[in-house]
Amino acid sequence: MTKGYIFDTSVWIDFFKGNQSDETRLLVQHLENDLPVYYCPVILQEILQGIRKDSEFEEIKEAFTVLQPLGDNPYQAATGAAELYRNLKKKGITIRKSNDCLIAWYAMNNQLKVIHRDRDFDMMK
Repeated sequence: MTKGYIFDTSVWIDFFKGNQSDETRLLVQHLENDLPVYYCPVILQEILQGIRKDSEFEEIKEAFTVLQPLGDNPYQAATGAAELYRNLKKKGITIRKSNDCLIAWYAMNNQLKVIHRDRDFDMMK
């Protein structure tokens, strides 16, 4: 059973660009209604590294402090993500970005559903 949602970087990018989709509307609904918005370190890293302006960097970094960070052991997360990647590879499924396996591991470990706009996650079902 799913306990909530973790919003992938692909959704956050669309959100910051003002792109409308079912995924961004769900994110907005959670933000506006103070529903839990979970994230893991790699999502925060991917979002922040794409920001060009220092002022926006600081603003978004600060905004994430009120969201729900997942505090799993990073070594367990790395090992779990590697196992997920290897198991998929054995089935003939190649994930293009290994960070997606890390995000998927955090989601599975915390009983969260990944909300995304990235086909790699569709292959992990």
